[in-house]
Amino acid sequence: GFDAVTLIHVGMNLPDKHRLCREAARVLKPGGRFVAFDPNRANPFMWLYRVKASPFYSSVGVPENEQPVSARAVAATFAGAGFKTGTEYLSNLRYQYVASSRVRWLLPIYNAIDSAVFAPGFMAPFRSFVLTYGEKP
Repeated sequence: GFDAVTLIHVGMNLPDKHRLCREAARVLKPGGRFVAFDPNRANPFMWLYRVKASPFYSSVGVPENEQPVSARAVAATFAGAGFKTGTEYLSNLRYQYVASSRVRWLLPIYNAIDSAVFAPGFMAPFRSFVLTYGEKP
């Protein structure tokens, strides 16, 4: 088996998250680790721009199944596949480009808000990205 699996924006694009977690468990050797990095559904900007229920949703450059993730749901799904899991939240990863020209001009404003508003610890669950990590027993 493998020592590690890295999943960057994979969980947000696959319709069957349980299958993804089972496959990670299958290919990792005991003690193997995974890390998954996805946009955070709890972040207001990610919700506005990337959740289909939002009036500001843009499908430009978006794969069919793409949706930001719930940190709690991702951790629970990996735990259900037998992993010991943890979660971190990241922000201030300066966007340089988005596909939609309608909102591209807002990036400097978004980046400023993202670095200031989500910096305090109590705002961590609302940061832009979810980093889920874990170990196979």
